[in-house]
Amino acid sequence: MTAQIIDGKAIAEQVRAEWKERADALKARGITPGMAVIIVGDDPASKVYVANKVKACAQLGLYSIHVELPADTSEAGLLAEVEKLNNDPAIHGILVQLPLPKHLDSHKVIEAINPDKDVDGFHEKNVGALVTGETPFPSCTPYGVMVMLEKTGIAIEGKHAVVVGRSNIVGKPMALLLLHKNATVTICTSKTVDLAKHTRDADILVAAVGRANFIKGDMVKPGAVVIDVGINRNAEGKLCGDVDFASVKEVAGYLTPVPGGVGPMTITMLVANTVRAAERLSVQA
Repeated sequence: MTAQIIDGKAIAEQVRAEWKERADALKARGITPGMAVIIVGDDPASKVYVANKVKACAQLGLYSIHVELPADTSEAGLLAEVEKLNNDPAIHGILVQLPLPKHLDSHKVIEAINPDKDVDGFHEKNVGALVTGETPFPSCTPYGVMVMLEKTGIAIEGKHAVVVGRSNIVGKPMALLLLHKNATVTICTSKTVDLAKHTRDADILVAAVGRANFIKGDMVKPGAVVIDVGINRNAEGKLCGDVDFASVKEVAGYLTPVPGGVGPMTITMLVANTVRAAERLSVQA
């Protein structure tokens, strides 16, 4: 068996076209959805992520700005920038690029964002709403995975989904979104005893553990759907995921590549959340 490769780039383009229609409908009413990205310091990877987010906004005709702050920016200075954007009616979505320099409290900064503009879905109010299934802003990477499964025609209800990773950004919200679609969900970590026993039981396996090539072919159930959320560099410096692509593709039924899998969906859902935020705020105005 050779896995069908899920083309995240192609699905992302399809989804962006759908959200562009909603953005255009808002623009016809005189409302241009606007997103602001704050980046602190000059981390090269963060700069690439920010550039990709700004590019996605431009593709949909959204307004976007990015605020670049020096690495030694004080917490008070960063919070002041967040508050300025909270009060800017042209900005509907705010995100602070993580990770922040160590002297800054990420949690405090995220909690300072108006939850109605929290398009990353990290604010406690939106995380809490995710538990009940009512959040307007699902965390972008898990949200992208769910849309990818839907667009690929993969059934979730009744299936056993195993999520390897328990981060607040991916693992936990991923498990909740799958649960809301009536999957039976198991959450594992890299420390789980006999991890392979659990992963081999998965109809849908989501790898979000942050270790290069961690999931091997002998850890996967034949025909399973394998979603690789990881972004790592291998010993040669080449971009790779948490899944050992070569061995897993010979076992799985479906498999996402790295790059070109989940990554484009994450940015797409960020733009989608921004359009949704503009729709919601336009109703409140």
